[in-house]
Amino acid sequence: MSDFTNGFWPWYVAAISVVSILACAVLLWLAGRVTVNTPAGQANDNTTGHVWDEDLREFNNPLPRWWMWLFVITVVFSLAYLVIFPGLGSYKGLLQWSTDREHSEDVGNLSKQVAPLYAEFAAQPVEALAKDSRALAIGERVFMNNCAQCHGSDARGSKSYPNLTNSNAGWLGERTAAHIVQTVTNGRTGMMPPMAAAVGGEQELSELANYVLSLSGSPYNDIKAFRGKAKFTACAACHGIDGKGNKALGAPNLTDDYWLHGWGEAAIVNMIKTGKTNAMPAQSPKLTPDQIHVVAAYVLSLSGSSFPVAVTTPGAAAAPAVTKP
Repeated sequence: MSDFTNGFWPWYVAAISVVSILACAVLLWLAGRVTVNTPAGQANDNTTGHVWDEDLREFNNPLPRWWMWLFVITVVFSLAYLVIFPGLGSYKGLLQWSTDREHSEDVGNLSKQVAPLYAEFAAQPVEALAKDSRALAIGERVFMNNCAQCHGSDARGSKSYPNLTNSNAGWLGERTAAHIVQTVTNGRTGMMPPMAAAVGGEQELSELANYVLSLSGSPYNDIKAFRGKAKFTACAACHGIDGKGNKALGAPNLTDDYWLHGWGEAAIVNMIKTGKTNAMPAQSPKLTPDQIHVVAAYVLSLSGSSFPVAVTTPGAAAAPAVTKP
């Protein structure tokens, strides 16, 4: 990667820019000096001697002056542009203009315009904003720009990306305003360690996978599930002896029909063998606390359910999550 970021490339770009402009100027100069001599034996009728279709002749007329001056203006404008604005490699230009600075100024101006509205939203709990159409409209835009890449524009997610519109049963953590704000702010890392060594060989893994399938009412092999029940003790520390999970740990409920990382015996066996680390990046570097407050209200509203008011504890650490096949 360092080959594309060293000091050679700014000089390379600058050289191409200058050479291209000078080449245009030279081309203009040469075109203005070209003359056509009348071939021997041909009347001096201001033609080049080229004849097509028996009677079509090419006249030796000079380039129009207006075209020549437009070309000159283009060359002069290009040189002036490279002096005033950045265009010669790392040279910043006389005005010191940059896209980063213009973007920062635009963001600053927009922030000033929406500050009163965000201040109004910040004074209300997330649960109240989840019923405010104005807050939801803004929250949806923030979601589309920052969250839809993983969770989808409809927030239904996909394999390994949680569905945010389902019931509380599908959530690895508590479905509360506090938890949503905490997760969006700090991110979340879900980790299930490889458990094959604690379970046994391929036969034992298959039996345990069938027992896990039986917990959710999925199709399974009765005999294998019966034998795999005893092996589930290796999983009970996180998922609970009844397989209903532990939201404090972020351990998923294995008795529902929500499968984040794939369904079926093969998917469960692979999860037990290799484990899984799944991460949602923290959004606080990109979003302001006010934006997180509003987008949390939008996420809370997605299932259309009512939730008790929960008070967000500033600085609270997110609980670790254990992923589910």
